[in-house]
This record gives sequence, structure tokens and C-alpha cells, in this order.
Amino acid sequence: MIQLSSGRFTASQLYLIGGLYQLDCCGYSWFLQVIPMHKKSGDEIPYVALGLSVYQNILKPGSTLHAVFELSMYNNSKGTYHGCKASYHFHVKQTHSEKKCLIPIEELLKSSEYLVDDSCVFGVRILKADMSTQNKPVVVSKKPITVQSIFLQKKGFIKGTYTWTMNNFLDKKLPVRSPVFKVGGHKWHINMHPLGDQYSTNSLSLYLHLRDLNKLPLESGMMIELRLSILNQNNGEHYTVTGRFMFALAAKNSWGWSNFIPLKTLTDPSRGYLVGSNCTLKADATIIGSCNEG
Repeated sequence: MIQLSSGRFTASQLYLIGGLYQLDCCGYSWFLQVIPMHKKSGDEIPYVALGLSVYQNILKPGSTLHAVFELSMYNNSKGTYHGCKASYHFHVKQTHSEKKCLIPIEELLKSSEYLVDDSCVFGVRILKADMSTQNKPVVVSKKPITVQSIFLQKKGFIKGTYTWTMNNFLDKKLPVRSPVFKVGGHKWHINMHPLGDQYSTNSLSLYLHLRDLNKLPLESGMMIELRLSILNQNNGEHYTVTGRFMFALAAKNSWGWSNFIPLKTLTDPSRGYLVGSNCTLKADATIIGSCNEG
């Protein structure tokens, strides 16, 4: 199970915990996605929703991972988990399952059943995982549960900004790496795939890479809020994508987006992202919390 813990939640504070939390089960690396302010189609009420993702690198072109799983929240009064059972076919172009709404955010914040001592527990149980290319179901362990405590900072965030200007972008065909920069005492760089990586669809791929992952404690990691922008060099209307990721020894050391921006959009002269074949990328990274396994 994934246990999220912090001080007293307000709606704005709970929003900060949205992100991906890693667990290992059935021979694969999975990520429980918590979306605190998810809205159903045609509904303005924000829900706490959960989703399941699989580590992209385990999926090969033409393979499909069929998973059956449960997404839930712990009811402290009843001592049981409340949620739903779901299934999904994961493949290289789709590594995120559909989101499942569990409870309206306002109801959760007022609840004494799900929110106790300023903590709430979200869980995922992998019931079955079967890779179609192998035609051999994976044996599920008797205790396919991982526990992690997520501690979120309320103030004193560690922030860092890095701007990278790439000349002759249109001449780049192979992956390129930015110069090293520091945030929170750690060394980072940006990996860019100008023509997209193997998982993209005619898009630029961008990833934040932690160079000194081995400096993290064995059983803990850090939560990062990452904001990557392709700067509009004409009018300031930048192209920005934001995400929250966990860097830990048990997880991978590179997070980002295979389909960051369509190449057609990036190279459109009217957009201002490329001027004289020069492209400028801005990375805003903030350490918003830490995690411990237990």
C-alpha cells in the first residue's frame, strides 16, 4: 500500500501530493498515480482519483501487458479498503491506466473514516499480470504489497531553475544532453531526443536525469515537481508541461515525457519556439517532499 502522510490537509495542500509512487510486484515496476483534483467528464466536482502505470522500458513494441488490479483507500473505522477492481492492457504507447474516482475531495477532507491523524492511505494490489508476447502468466506473490510513507513539506521548498539554449536544433538527429546543473545539492541534466525516443509519436522527448542517484539513502527518496518549458522567443507564450515524480534507488533515475511536444508544433515558424534553428528550454525543479519505505 502507499501511505501518504503530512500535516493537516487543506484542498490546496492535498493537491501537492499528486504524483507517481513506485512499487515492485510480479516482476515489474509499477507506479500508483494519485490525482487529488480529478474531474469526471461533464462533472465539476473534483475527486480523489487513482490510476496505475507501468515502467515504460519493460514494454517492447508489439507486446501487451494485461493487468488486473485493485485501487483503494483505507477506511479506518471499518478496518477495510474501499475502492474498485479494474483491468487494463498496457503497451508501449499507453503506459497509464484509466483513472478511477474514489471520493470527492471535499468529502475526504471532512471525513473521520479516511483521514485520521492527518493521514490517509491509498492502496494498489496487483492481482494478475500477463505479458502477451510470452503467453505465460506471471505468478503473483502472496504479499504483493509495498508500503511507502510520503512526507510533504509545507514551506522551505528547495527550488532551482536552469535555462538551456540549443543551437542548430534542426541539425540534431541523435539524443543530446544538457550541461549539468544543481538543485538541492544534487546534480541533474536534461536528456533531449530531437526526433523522439522509441516510445514517442512524432514528438520531442524530454527527461530530467538525476546523475547522483546513488547519493540518496537506501530506503528513501525525494519527490520532485518538474516544470519544463519550450520558450516562445517571440511573444512569451511558452509551451509548458508539469509533473510530479519520485526519485529513489528502487526507482529509475530519469523522468519526463516521451511525447512532450509534437514536432509539427515545435517547428512551426509561427509558434516562435525555433528562431534561426535555435531552441531554448527552461527547467524549474522543486523538491516538495521525501519518501520512506516501510
